[in-house]
Amino acid sequence: MNTALLYHLLDVDPADGPAELLHRARGSRHLPHLVLSALAREDVRMGEPARAELRRARTRADRYARLAHDLARSTGVRAIHGLPLAGYYPADLLRPQASLELVAPGEAALWQAVVRLVTDHPVETVDVTLLGDRPHHTAVTVRWPAEDPLLDPWYRVRLTTAALPGDCAAVPVRPYLVADDHVECLIALAEAQLHRGPASAAPASTSVRGLDPLTLLDLSCLTHQPFEPGETAAVLAAYRLAPEAAALLDLAAPRLPLGTLAAVRTALGPELAPEHRRRAEAATAPRLPVRHGTLLRRTVIRHTWDEARLMPAGESRDGCRDGSALLLTPVADYLLTAPTATPTPADRTTALDALHHWDTRC
Repeated sequence: MNTALLYHLLDVDPADGPAELLHRARGSRHLPHLVLSALAREDVRMGEPARAELRRARTRADRYARLAHDLARSTGVRAIHGLPLAGYYPADLLRPQASLELVAPGEAALWQAVVRLVTDHPVETVDVTLLGDRPHHTAVTVRWPAEDPLLDPWYRVRLTTAALPGDCAAVPVRPYLVADDHVECLIALAEAQLHRGPASAAPASTSVRGLDPLTLLDLSCLTHQPFEPGETAAVLAAYRLAPEAAALLDLAAPRLPLGTLAAVRTALGPELAPEHRRRAEAATAPRLPVRHGTLLRRTVIRHTWDEARLMPAGESRDGCRDGSALLLTPVADYLLTAPTATPTPADRTTALDALHHWDTRC
């Protein structure tokens, strides 16, 4: 992997030089850090502002790696997607990471990790989403400022009890991800393709035939891994991702030599029709409910709580709109609503009254 590949993937004429390459990369929030590290490893001239930006980006990546290691030892959560993929990049090439993604073995471990993050870092936002109902899965995203909050992406750690959330419809939640490391990385890339739509597509200036350059670079780092074609295709099918993996490799093939992944693509062929049939049969089933949390208040950390608690949103008055509930967590309290519902001031007042009523009983 070198700058020649970056010029190719970003559709920049090498004759236009590294400044144009970096300019094109700035169409993405994190891709400039990858380009800067690639230019640095080839001793391209750069001034102090560029070197400082690269140093901060390396500090960010190192901090994510330490966080993942420490939280794994203390709570049992483990990194998926971005950080494992970064391990396949050359040591001096910085893979961009929009967030540190962690999967927890259960809700207790998730909240233990959140408490550690809130205790040890200047966390400014804690967002919560519940997926499903009785039982449900929990996803939490915490954010705090970068060293330069204006120039650099903020730190963002996403924790979930569902390794692969699916699409809430035809592809179900798959809580566990268990495979060889390089196969898990391919599964993660296929899952990302499942979620990729018009709203989440890369900007036109950095997209390549439906794939962002970072996905292509991730694949390029996997093309020499020891994939066993039949076994890998079977695992992708078991995780309900055969169509996404096939589409991913078909989109990448004109731009990259697929190496060991070419045989995987061939082996995926027989898995496509069965998965399409399963999805067609599931098309009429009810969608999995999703509820997002609107923050009502941060709290003193409830160290004795292993799990969050759900309660009605309107204990003290007539209640909020249908489907609303209160979620009390070890670090903050929320009003839960459907993703398309925006709580009104009256909803918030009712919810806060219910919290006050709960406080007086405890």
